[in-house]
Amino acid sequence: MKITKAVYQISAVKASGYPKEEYPKFMFIGRSNVGKSSFINALTNRKNLAYTSSKPGKTQTLNFYNINDSIFFVDVPGYGYAKQLIANRLSYGKMIEDFLEHAKDLKIIFLIVDVRHAPSEDDVLMYEYLKHFDLPVVVIATKVDKIGKTLIPRHRKVVSEKLKIENQEELLVISSETGYGIEKVWELIESKLES
Repeated sequence: MKITKAVYQISAVKASGYPKEEYPKFMFIGRSNVGKSSFINALTNRKNLAYTSSKPGKTQTLNFYNINDSIFFVDVPGYGYAKQLIANRLSYGKMIEDFLEHAKDLKIIFLIVDVRHAPSEDDVLMYEYLKHFDLPVVVIATKVDKIGKTLIPRHRKVVSEKLKIENQEELLVISSETGYGIEKVWELIESKLES
């Protein structure tokens, strides 16, 4: 897809604040500082569309990015950040549940993990939660540029086994830095828009 427009549109914490346009939606979820914002920036070929920070827990709302006036990328607050108050974690969970309940035309939930490490227990719980409700989840293993190319199959296998991914097409390995694998993600997005 040729990106002619990629802009931040709105932030929301509940359905009443979601954009009025009913574009197909692609959700980005993962642990704090796993690279969600960098992944969105790589997909849109924009350096600073989604705000990146070295401090975990920066994103506190659902952030909607309008792509070509035809789809929304939805960036979700990171989970698993130890310094978050319990109350914040509970409100975070409610915010995600509300979105999954009210979001019309949700095409894919991209669950982002770091390819260098085995998925955390939080990652496993999130994956199982999404699969339990039969939601369209695809795991994105980022930061592949930080490991040698010969190690990719081994690390991919670790991610796959830890999450118990049955369909290997639901696991993509990418690098937001080098662009490795980004084209495959776009092919997937486009195929979902056509179906």
